[in-house]
Amino acid sequence: MRINTNIQAINTYRQLSVSQGKVSKNLEKLSSGLRINRAGDDAAGLAISEKMRSQIRGLHMAERNTLDGVSLIQTAEGALQEVHNCLQRMRELAIQAANGTMADNDRMAIQNEIDQLTYDIDRIAKT
Repeated sequence: MRINTNIQAINTYRQLSVSQGKVSKNLEKLSSGLRINRAGDDAAGLAISEKMRSQIRGLHMAERNTLDGVSLIQTAEGALQEVHNCLQRMRELAIQAANGTMADNDRMAIQNEIDQLTYDIDRIAKT
């Protein structure tokens, strides 16, 4: 019995397999748009890339936290402005009530408004 082998066909098949592997790898790079798709492409480059991606995610989170802080400060500023307006009105009413020409009914109305302003300040302080 005799076994025949076709060495040329085996070599051609091996070269075809290598070429198909390279084509597949290049198509993967083209379709993903990335130079490194897996650790086998460039292990050190992948490690650096992942570290940079992690840093970018951290910076995005820091930016979001900063924007949240700015929003909080703007809210507090608005509340302080409202309290300032209430206190300014209370001062005006106190000066008005000190006028000797005011009747008791007028002073009572002023006191009611001051009580309402005090309530508003307490409400703002609790929020």
